[in-house]
Amino acid sequence: MIKYLKYILYQLTYNILPLIMQIPSFAIRHAILRLLLKKIGKKTSIFRGFECIAGSRISIGEHCVINKNVFMDGRGGNLTIGNNVDIAREVNIWTMEHDVHDDLHGLKCGEVTIEDHVWIASRVTILPGVTIGQGAVIACGSVVTKDIPPRVIAGGIPAKIIGQRNNQLKYELYYRPLFE
Repeated sequence: MIKYLKYILYQLTYNILPLIMQIPSFAIRHAILRLLLKKIGKKTSIFRGFECIAGSRISIGEHCVINKNVFMDGRGGNLTIGNNVDIAREVNIWTMEHDVHDDLHGLKCGEVTIEDHVWIASRVTILPGVTIGQGAVIACGSVVTKDIPPRVIAGGIPAKIIGQRNNQLKYELYYRPLFE
């Protein structure tokens, strides 16, 4: 019985979810994602093209915006996203990767935590074992390989501190345009 459930979950994640995530209805997409993900907070928007692996380890807080074509991987550990997090298009978040120093092409796993009020710009890649501190901003195209402290602006490959964020972080995100 468990073998069949795993097969159904595999089919749902790899074959059916990509089709469902193209439906231009938040209500339908979110109803299905609430079954697949560990948690989705109130007033969180997940746009079309979202993909995930091992969704039962992915938690998304309240008032988050997850834009088009974002990929999240929960295979290597929990992926936890706080409240009021803005994740732009084509971001990849990994909890598992291959170890380039392993003779047998082994795996490296690690939980990823993204704290409240983080802004992740387009085409950022976040690797396993990383924590991004409250209020941090990650610049476009960056690769985050190490922890990012709170309220800094980080960018580059690998991401390094390039500035400081100086605001009170009092906003609540809510963005839900029609047919997105």
